[in-house]
Amino acid sequence: MHLAESERPTPAEATVTPALLNEMSRAFVRTAVLRTAVALRIFDALVDGPCPVEKVAAGVGASPRGTRILLDSLAAFGLVDRTPEGYLPAPGAETLLVSSSPSYVGGNLRVAASDWEWEALGRLAEAVRAGGTVLAANADTPNFAFWEDFATYATPFTARGADLVADTVAPWAAGRSGLSVLDVACGHGQYGFAVASRLPGSRLTCLDWPAVLAVTRENAARAGLADRVEYRSGDMFTTEPGGPYDVIVISNVLHHFAEARAGALLTRLAGLLRPGGRLVVVGFTVDEDVPPVADPRPHLFSLHMLTLTPEGETHSAQTYRRMLTAAGLGRVETVTTAGQPLTVLIGTAP
Repeated sequence: MHLAESERPTPAEATVTPALLNEMSRAFVRTAVLRTAVALRIFDALVDGPCPVEKVAAGVGASPRGTRILLDSLAAFGLVDRTPEGYLPAPGAETLLVSSSPSYVGGNLRVAASDWEWEALGRLAEAVRAGGTVLAANADTPNFAFWEDFATYATPFTARGADLVADTVAPWAAGRSGLSVLDVACGHGQYGFAVASRLPGSRLTCLDWPAVLAVTRENAARAGLADRVEYRSGDMFTTEPGGPYDVIVISNVLHHFAEARAGALLTRLAGLLRPGGRLVVVGFTVDEDVPPVADPRPHLFSLHMLTLTPEGETHSAQTYRRMLTAAGLGRVETVTTAGQPLTVLIGTAP
């Protein structure tokens, strides 16, 4: 069936335009410029600005010509202001991109624009053909080094999700004491810490790879929970996790696996719960009834899973409920909150 000329969208009505395609084609340049500026600590060199190019170049150990071109690119993107006296951070950059600032987020580029993701997306066509990652070292590789970066640099961005989990568990736990909590693939530990902090007298066990747990220990000490946390290192599918537990939290992990493998892990964890215990799943979810253009985030997250995992993708809330039910858990509760991209699902042990 062919549309008549009168039925075809006019250029003004078209969704796909040359401008849109050009923007998509060049978007990687923004990421490259920001990654480079943070890696060279350009913003640290500008903190006492305005600074001339030569001073900035000397401070970061780069050529004046290369530094000038990078600074002008940063100015073009609105991250740096260029004045007759030199360059200085644009408003906001001095708090977010100067490494000595308490609000520094530059380290998160080690996660949000990691070297692994940079390489993986460059091989997206191969991953599409293969139906999964083509990287030799990927998210399913034991002791994958990325998880250490994730534990170290993602922490400032997890507080709201961790609080949502704690808010969800706290009413059920009210009046109970001495509860035991397991945080599976704990990473930075913030989800387990938030829950343990709301449960007086509770004990927390954190399970992850050895290098990751080194970061978790440091975070536990900063959170004032060092004396209430135990650690188990290894693979969450095979490591003896201890137990039984009153609460088990598994956050931002199951999207790395196909439903069958994720479901098998949930069944294993459900078997570690005390009667009436809670298994709390946290993750991004896709709404099967919402078109991708209305909420692109979960679909783009699936794209990352395609490039970084053998079988992972963003699951729907319906899929998670199905897995929790198959694990023998009842009264599956789903919790979301406005402005928070994560979904919390809680299954109750018989």
